[in-house]
Amino acid sequence: MPPRRASRQVHVGPVAIGGDAPISVQSMTTTKTADVDATLAQIYALAGAGCDIVRCTCNEEAAAEGLAQIVPRAPVPIIADIHFQYRLALAAMEAGVQGLRLNPGNIRKPDQIKAVAAEAKDRGLPIRIGVNAGSLDPDIAERHGGATPEALVASAVRELDYFREVDFDDVKISVKASSVPVMIDAYRLLADTVDHPLHLGVTEAGPPPAGLVKSTAGIGTLLAEGIGDTIRYSLTADPVEEAHAGRTLLEALGRRERRGVDLIACPSCGRAEIDVIGVAQEAQAALAERNLPLQVAVMGCVVNGPGEARGADLGIAAGRGKGHLFVRGTVVRVVPEDEMVSALLDEAERIVDEGVEARLAAADADAAAIAAADRAQLVELRGVDVNHAEERIARIRDLTD
Repeated sequence: MPPRRASRQVHVGPVAIGGDAPISVQSMTTTKTADVDATLAQIYALAGAGCDIVRCTCNEEAAAEGLAQIVPRAPVPIIADIHFQYRLALAAMEAGVQGLRLNPGNIRKPDQIKAVAAEAKDRGLPIRIGVNAGSLDPDIAERHGGATPEALVASAVRELDYFREVDFDDVKISVKASSVPVMIDAYRLLADTVDHPLHLGVTEAGPPPAGLVKSTAGIGTLLAEGIGDTIRYSLTADPVEEAHAGRTLLEALGRRERRGVDLIACPSCGRAEIDVIGVAQEAQAALAERNLPLQVAVMGCVVNGPGEARGADLGIAAGRGKGHLFVRGTVVRVVPEDEMVSALLDEAERIVDEGVEARLAAADADAAAIAAADRAQLVELRGVDVNHAEERIARIRDLTD
């Protein structure tokens, strides 16, 4: 992975964003903020799923009053999302939030923007300039021929200029679009224009699986280029799915330390001795409940399974009615097929408690020999030569002699 783009750093409560801080995961509650108990329940669920920061809408006075009760009880910093009414930004700060998100497209009066920035400066709170292609200021859109990457960046820069007039620069920026190519190009341009930390997202990505694909395409591309300091998946789904997706992406890219299971599995093929999909899903569900920081493999056969997944901490491969349990590619136990998942869970917990070396030392003495015999038998089962390979090989040899 290339090094991350250098940026200044801001703090949302205790969470650092930008500089050398870990890339953070964000999401947004879907409850009415005035419903304090429901909103707190969702915030706790998001925190449990790996969310570092949660945003709540502050669209009315009752929402601001709700924030005053939510913030001191929340397990993570709370950002207030402000639209249209700048006085609600002032109210949210009075409620104790740790940051604001302002959309330049719907709070356009310079004096109001500067009033919010001045108050944020006095309180030591950061603001995210949240540009959105769907709510771009009409004059900027007209000047640039629509919601182009250049228009999105121009909107962010103009807002930043207003902030600078009151000597406020505790800022992070997003330039979101529902078009993945536009989003990618906008962030690339923004990264070359400012040194502020960047919040990545594909807005209005839609429901899974399409929303997951679009968000990953946009966010993942930029992260792989070293661009991005905090991320949010904007899915039409339970926001907990957003937190899971964001955390999983960062772990997959090596941008955050693994905190839960990373299950890898073969896609299945004609050699598979079991229902790979079913076993993988069962194992995924069971391991997720335990939140073990391991890479675990589920492989459909013993011909290539242990070798292909030798990098995993733990895995299991099916073969002739049995499951071959392996640790770092070494078969340590052979169990009946119907005990594969339970054996996998048991070994996973033992690895966490005892360590990999101890589990390798505790391997069954005959496990490797049984596995080798099963593998040899399966390799010999060649099946029907549907491609007539022997005949083709004979003709190839005739042609090359």
